[in-house]
Amino acid sequence: MTAVQEAPHASGPGRPELPPSMVERMTLIMDVFEGRTTRLSLEEVARSTRLPRSTAHRILDQLARLCWLEHTDAGYGLGRRALGLGGGDGAQSRLREAAAARLHHLQIKTGLVVHLAVLDGAEVHYLDKVGGRFAVAVPSRVGGRAPAHSTALGKAMLAWLEPEEVDSTVGGFIGRLTQRTIADLGTLHQELNRIRHRRGLAFERGECFPDIACVATAIRGPDGPVAAISLVGDARSPLEKVAPLVGEAAQQVSRELFPERPKPVTGVRRAETKPAGTWSPQTMDRLLAAGQYGDWQ
Repeated sequence: MTAVQEAPHASGPGRPELPPSMVERMTLIMDVFEGRTTRLSLEEVARSTRLPRSTAHRILDQLARLCWLEHTDAGYGLGRRALGLGGGDGAQSRLREAAAARLHHLQIKTGLVVHLAVLDGAEVHYLDKVGGRFAVAVPSRVGGRAPAHSTALGKAMLAWLEPEEVDSTVGGFIGRLTQRTIADLGTLHQELNRIRHRRGLAFERGECFPDIACVATAIRGPDGPVAAISLVGDARSPLEKVAPLVGEAAQQVSRELFPERPKPVTGVRRAETKPAGTWSPQTMDRLLAAGQYGDWQ
């Protein structure tokens, strides 16, 4: 099958001829993103590449759908596929390095299993697992995956996405793994709203695996969640008591990865975001009172 290519644009005075092939035009666009924090509008990309606006928009849309780029309120930026090039996990290596000491500290202090994961479509992708005596009983592994809607890790990250993005990300994949799994979008949105009101704390008990319980908090950057940290125990583990430690660890990693304070951005997700800070005794009292029976739904 022969690929149909756009006819090359005629060059004019002071304007070089545009690359004729789609691959060359995609490369031209990717080259204007100088680093992981670069954010550009459609107009800026068209101006920098000298591509027609309609052509730039079509290619940007294709690159975003294939995860080479991402499109947020702040503009276009490098996506997970582009950031994963160069040794296989360039951005993930930096994330793991920033989180390593905090994960080990959490494990030593609590004796529970600690996870670090990122959101990859409708799944969480485990980047690290720091084990204790309970590690063998936790059916997770580094490099493994699990449905995002059934895990505390996934819900902690989904809570900071726009509702429409949650629907498009997990809507076609939501289903029941156990009797306690959230199995419809309406219930999931209610749970994500509760997570936001708990300052980002996500709990799950037996939703992904029977007799396994987790508490997680997202590591957040200027444009939303980039990863999440969780503590994992059995169904009887007093996770409410150690939940603040997870929140503090996630905040520390976020500050290391994004030392500059994010610029305020309007929108549902940012408007509902509560400022990061230490856990007050009043907040802890409310958390413990709400979760004393282990039912967070």
